[in-house]
Amino acid sequence: MKLVIVTAVEAFQKDVLKLFKQANIEHLSSSDIDGHKNTASVLMASNWFSGKKAGNESSMFFSFTEDERIEALFVLIKAFNTNLETNNPIKAIVVPIEKYI
Repeated sequence: MKLVIVTAVEAFQKDVLKLFKQANIEHLSSSDIDGHKNTASVLMASNWFSGKKAGNESSMFFSFTEDERIEALFVLIKAFNTNLETNNPIKAIVVPIEKYI
């Protein structure tokens, strides 16, 4: 059993849920988050009084699941990211679980 964590911009939320389903990961949790990118100081200075929100609306998904399902999910995410026309790929990490109840 491992923990898989996936982050994506809000526009891809339905796509990520579909990828989890295709990988046979039926149980997962999600949370709304703000994604941030470090910007150059010149860009920050020109945007000093902007009323625009500082972060990008994003989502984080996570699931405790088996290795083979995570491998299937990674294959699906990699294929999804190769067809993107934006600079916001879906990102995923795997964390081993030492103990669980």
